[in-house]
Amino acid sequence: MDKIKSKPGLLACFNGLPPDVRRYFEHLPALIESLPLDVALSYVFARVELAHNMALYCGITKLHRASSEMAYHAVQKHHMTRAEFRAKYAVIYGNEITDVVANLLTHAEGVRDHVMHGKSATDDQKRNAIANVLRYAVGFNECTVALHGPKPFGDLRGYKGAAQALDKSTTRWMLKGMGFNF
Repeated sequence: MDKIKSKPGLLACFNGLPPDVRRYFEHLPALIESLPLDVALSYVFARVELAHNMALYCGITKLHRASSEMAYHAVQKHHMTRAEFRAKYAVIYGNEITDVVANLLTHAEGVRDHVMHGKSATDDQKRNAIANVLRYAVGFNECTVALHGPKPFGDLRGYKGAAQALDKSTTRWMLKGMGFNF
């Protein structure tokens, strides 16, 4: 994994991403060029949280044929820690996120935590944390697609197909079995 040594290097990393991931992080180049890296770091992590929630929601509705309304409600209401997300992902998709992919995010989370809690982090650390998030997005998409899920860091249109959803009562019991409270 190459270390990113400058903002132009970070932009080159971004430009080397698959098109769907570039579209998902569409505002990142402008943030990198015009604002402090703290803002870009916050942006990529906000997008990661959205992709994580959508991965759970889409997995529940596509793979388990849950009622979309109930699945959305369950994911939105559930308090999600980092460890809880990984556990829910494993339950929904029947497999864990690979350690190689998960470690990319873990390293970036350490820098994010420093910045968000008012601690110091160098521009080098921030640039590489952002690059790791981007690499994570590519790897996470690959992991999820390999488990017959959608690309959470991308366009989700048509992810489910025409499969008939379960009724709400059955969906409620299924979601409870997966550990969702609502």
